[in-house]
Amino acid sequence: MEALAMHISNGIINGPVAAVFAVIALAAMAYCVMRGRQDLDDRLAPMAGLVAAFIFAVQMLNFPIFSAGVSGHLLGGALAAMLVGPWVGALCVAVVLVVQALVFGDGGVAMLGLNITNMAVIGIAVAYLLIALLLRVLPRTPAGLAATAFVSALVSVVVAAMGFVLQYQLGGTTDLGGNLAGLAGTMAVSHLFIGIGEGLITATTVVTVAKVRPDLVYALRALKPAAPVTVPTVGGVR
Repeated sequence: MEALAMHISNGIINGPVAAVFAVIALAAMAYCVMRGRQDLDDRLAPMAGLVAAFIFAVQMLNFPIFSAGVSGHLLGGALAAMLVGPWVGALCVAVVLVVQALVFGDGGVAMLGLNITNMAVIGIAVAYLLIALLLRVLPRTPAGLAATAFVSALVSVVVAAMGFVLQYQLGGTTDLGGNLAGLAGTMAVSHLFIGIGEGLITATTVVTVAKVRPDLVYALRALKPAAPVTVPTVGGVR
């Protein structure tokens, strides 16, 4: 490879499809801004900054997957969803993607809508839906919280990668000769391994924060147990 760009680079997806996803991403971010205002307070605002910085750092771990313009990397969506919630979390990821594209040339500026849709919208949405489900059925112990973080991170990474496969089917600029299934398989398998690594990092980080300051874990505050539990909880937060 002569050059390697994180995310989707300019020219990988055609203009019309990129424009459609730009509109989708813009609408989603506008909604997140509206909903996120209700969550932001003196506790969440600094945490959002830390989460954005952490996501920027982990996304620098980059693995080539498809052509010279697409690569796999850690996403950080599940971590953001657990610590600062889906709305602020999506904004954190989107800000990181914009900075990477404009300042570092990681991912095409014209492809921002595609990248934001995959990582800030699809990734966060899948992660938080799983978090909401698992935290209602698993005990809120360190083990239960770790399992929630691991599963949500793993699944969200793979699903976000499949978002790119859908986008490529709609407007990929290179003819794969009918081998879209091969691309999907490559993306799924590679991101499965990436998701395992991200799951371990997410679980370790969230459990560590929960043990010290459970009030800083958005998911523990916002998602109430479906029924009273009798097992010890993380940091006493139910």
